[in-house]
Amino acid sequence: MKKIIYLISFILVLTACNNTQKEREATEKKSTEIKVKNPKENNIKQKVEQYAKVKLTTDMSKLNDNEKKVLVHLIKATEYMNPIFWQQTYGDKEELLKKVNDPYTKEFIEINYGPWDRLDDNKPFIEGVGPKPAGANFYPKDMTKEEFENADLPDKTSQYTLIRRNKEGKLYTIPYHEAYAKYLKPASEELLKAAQYTENPQFKTYLQLRAKALLNDEFRPSDMQWMDMKDNHLDVVIGPIENYEDQLYNYKTGYEGVVLVKDMDWSKKLAHFIQFLPELQEKLPVEDKYKQEKPGTRSDLNAYDVLYYSGEANTGGKTIAINLPNDEEVQLKKGTRRLQLKNVMKAKFDRILVPIANVLIDSTQRKHIKFDAFFANTMFHEVAHGLGIKNTINGKGMARTALKETYSTIEEGKADILGLYMVDQLQKKGELDGDIKDYMTTFMASIFRSVRFGAADAHGVANMIRFNYFKDHGAFTRNEDGTYKVNYDKMYDAMKSLSSLILTLQGNGDYDQALILIKEKGVVSPQLQKDLERLNEANIPVDIIFDQGIETLGLQNL
Repeated sequence: MKKIIYLISFILVLTACNNTQKEREATEKKSTEIKVKNPKENNIKQKVEQYAKVKLTTDMSKLNDNEKKVLVHLIKATEYMNPIFWQQTYGDKEELLKKVNDPYTKEFIEINYGPWDRLDDNKPFIEGVGPKPAGANFYPKDMTKEEFENADLPDKTSQYTLIRRNKEGKLYTIPYHEAYAKYLKPASEELLKAAQYTENPQFKTYLQLRAKALLNDEFRPSDMQWMDMKDNHLDVVIGPIENYEDQLYNYKTGYEGVVLVKDMDWSKKLAHFIQFLPELQEKLPVEDKYKQEKPGTRSDLNAYDVLYYSGEANTGGKTIAINLPNDEEVQLKKGTRRLQLKNVMKAKFDRILVPIANVLIDSTQRKHIKFDAFFANTMFHEVAHGLGIKNTINGKGMARTALKETYSTIEEGKADILGLYMVDQLQKKGELDGDIKDYMTTFMASIFRSVRFGAADAHGVANMIRFNYFKDHGAFTRNEDGTYKVNYDKMYDAMKSLSSLILTLQGNGDYDQALILIKEKGVVSPQLQKDLERLNEANIPVDIIFDQGIETLGLQNL
């Protein structure tokens, strides 16, 4: 039986190296040019430099000519997700950009897919732009929640419809595939071209089904097929996936694309851990009624290099692991697939997490900051999405629906804390090597990394909740020199009690209590803010952006 330390050491050699405020309308200045805010208050150049640039590539020698051609068409298809997401989150990109002369402001607009700083609570960074609408551009900007809830529109809560207002002022819906046909038709064509060069029959079928889904919003058949793929070398996640952008209701999904190359050998080794899901579900630290659902054991774990990000996946804090599909019916029937994005994960560990630990973690505990632990914590975060409860126990329907806009934050919080729970359980079973202190200390350092994503990001808020919960339960102490020391026994107890709290919230579909938890715990204290500012002063990147694309991979002549 191979242990995780061996696996991660193996991959290091190879690499050398997933959601309440009232919507308010955003307005622009009437002048022909948008101006940057006071430089003393808002240094755009420094904001751009908060992102470290990382080249996305892989060992191209392992790809044959047909696979390289497939990659070209997959990247071309995912590129179309960019203009769609711009329409969803803001509106007319070109109209915005042509009003800006400053090159750093233009670049920061491109990074954020709009004039709001995603890693600073979506604050506007150019003059004349108001607060970002909670419903982004999925709903009319003058629509109230009361109006929406009273509207007799059967598909208004669909993940794949836009809400618009007609000439008479009444709300109506538009299916995604109609609203974005200009981009979806060529994207679909590119997927079909990729399928022509694909040698793996399961992947070919998936691409054909996904191409069809982009044109009719019927994604379940392709999701089912995606779950059945086991030995495809290349992969792509494309379409409307996550609902983080809709902070008004958490209903609407944003378009994105991610192009991937799988490490076949290593992925096969990771599959070993899936067998433990039913046992881990049974041992969850919560009452039995909240863990009656059975996690799918057809789920799998895979390791990938990412070659291209687009749309929502390319905004704010970039994902380092994926747990899909989000369709609960697919999850209950077939489980999910967990994709560990190893090249991006390693870049964040080296460029961000280690420097953070050197500033904020007690000097005697820095030896416990290890990539092995970071990888395992991240991997089991994604696996933990499959644990717990999807349907409420009191007839309120799916937890996702019952918790509304709080769901993404609560669910990410669940995955984080249950991921650590899984690490502890597997380590005790002898399935994971290493000291549990490695995992806990690295987990603590990772909280500081993710809190920097801000209150506009579900992952950021989830980490704020956990930081404050841990603080209240003595899981760490702050030293006089401004570093933090983990109290391991108390962190273990806090891990169990927070797991129980979150699972109970989801099982009860308790929207009001979820709001209270976010309001009371999802905040950054003045002391923590000062400590985070020390990271900025040390020029530690907040996140990364990419040098990516067909030319970066040297495939422009195919």
